[in-house]
Amino acid sequence: MTATAADLTSDVASYMQTLGQRARAAARALGSAPTASKNAALLAIAAAIDEGRDPLRAENAKDLAAGRANGLSAALLDRLELTDERIAAMADGLRQIAALPDPVGAIDGMAQRPSGIQVGRMRVPLGVIGIIYESRPNVTADAAALCLKSGNASILRGGSEAIHSNRAIAACIAAGLARTRLPADAVQVVATTDRAAVGELIRMREHVDVIVPRGGKGLIARIADEARVPVIKHLDGICHVYLDRDADPDKAEAVAVNAKCRRYGICGAMETLLVHAELAADILPRLARRYAEQGVELRGCARTRELIEARAATDEDWDTEYLAAILSIRVVDDFDAAVAHIAAHGSQHTDSIVSENHSSVQRFLREVDSASVMVNASTQFADGFEYGLGAEIGISTDKLHVRGPVGLEGLTTQKYIVLGDGAVRA
Repeated sequence: MTATAADLTSDVASYMQTLGQRARAAARALGSAPTASKNAALLAIAAAIDEGRDPLRAENAKDLAAGRANGLSAALLDRLELTDERIAAMADGLRQIAALPDPVGAIDGMAQRPSGIQVGRMRVPLGVIGIIYESRPNVTADAAALCLKSGNASILRGGSEAIHSNRAIAACIAAGLARTRLPADAVQVVATTDRAAVGELIRMREHVDVIVPRGGKGLIARIADEARVPVIKHLDGICHVYLDRDADPDKAEAVAVNAKCRRYGICGAMETLLVHAELAADILPRLARRYAEQGVELRGCARTRELIEARAATDEDWDTEYLAAILSIRVVDDFDAAVAHIAAHGSQHTDSIVSENHSSVQRFLREVDSASVMVNASTQFADGFEYGLGAEIGISTDKLHVRGPVGLEGLTTQKYIVLGDGAVRA
């Protein structure tokens, strides 16, 4: 599953081609693997992670020491650290995925045609998935598990800052797979930190079916620009909440506070609050007090600053994903102005309206072109578990082939199946 130092020659291209060939062969076996075999592998990997707690902590300590020496921020070091609780959570996550329904082989839409044939669609794996990610080593286990359960082989390339941790997790995955009949190459973790490996992975169209980047905007933008393999991605989470003229004030306050303050650093956090002009004088002072209690810095338009204390918002603020305790606020004249602002400045991730007006709600659902559109609900619900999808590999703001939280079903596609009984076409 992982290469030895001797395997990693200076020819990164050859090394990555080898990984791709092995993944393609493994994908053929995984695609027909029964659910019981996949679940057994997930449970075996979970057990190997539980058993490997001490080696995992020891290898993670090497990454943390190197990170401190290289000046990583406290936030990045926190993301990098594998505590006992996080190791236990990795193992629990594998068990949760094992308990989820298997999407592979599900058939829907079967219909009898006048010709006598039956036509429907069957869910099938995508094939080989390349996943490129930064910092958090737990992604290695999460990504491997989601790909395994959905019948896909995976090639995982973590960040150089987590190389020792990722190799240790890879060893646990290999140990778990060795206890099952699934191919050892079902999950392969790239063992080199050479950045050329990423360039090779995103161009291997003959071996890789889709790339999933997880990390900062710079990483994702580079992969989206350079990849020759289809990419499932989102760049920004510039999420909006619009408080309509007909919003219930208590609901508006609850949603607007939670959407910003529950967690600042997730892509579903609200970054811009839009408030109807007829509601602003009543709701903004209430919200300003709540945000002050949470230490949120407010940046507002001129009309906002007439009602509450806030810094002047710049043009750049409307296009910024803060991922921090900062919120931009704009007072808008009407529904159309709110939707126009979202269209101009949003990232097609998640946007919400708070309103008791059925007509406004229906228009918002139809007219806002985002992966998730919500009514009277916090944008922080944009999450696979909250949608009933289970664990997710990321969120897609693309329109093909999957949109929104990408769980097990999002890692599959469909093929048409046609059933006949000696049917011939006239």
